[in-house]
Amino acid sequence: MSLKKINTVLAAAFILFILWFGTEYILSPETTAPSFGLPSWPSGDGGGFLIVKGVRDVVLALVLAVLLVTGHRRALGWALLVESLAAYGDMANVLAHDGSMAMALGVHCLTATLMVVNGLLLIRETRSAPASLPTPAPQHA
Repeated sequence: MSLKKINTVLAAAFILFILWFGTEYILSPETTAPSFGLPSWPSGDGGGFLIVKGVRDVVLALVLAVLLVTGHRRALGWALLVESLAAYGDMANVLAHDGSMAMALGVHCLTATLMVVNGLLLIRETRSAPASLPTPAPQHA
């Protein structure tokens, strides 16, 4: 399988995963929230904050989807690198609030790291070959 196909499959998988997860936070935040990894949730009406996370994830997925569908593969690579910071931030948030180490590392950190790998592979796939130096014309005396 070519690098381009592998990159496309990985990027599409990330898009679908992020889109699915974000939609779950929007549609049923109370049932999805415990899977994030934090030990407790805000009391009272905290559902609005959970929906914010869902909207963020859906938007992140849509940005990646637009770049993939329009064929902007190098920009997709850079976007994956930048968007991985959201997942690393989620990991840091879970760890900073004494959340589940398994969720922090096994979900958030792993997702972010795979996004970085996919982003770097896309950038590598799209880099142009180095231009060869022109051969000087033979000099006749």
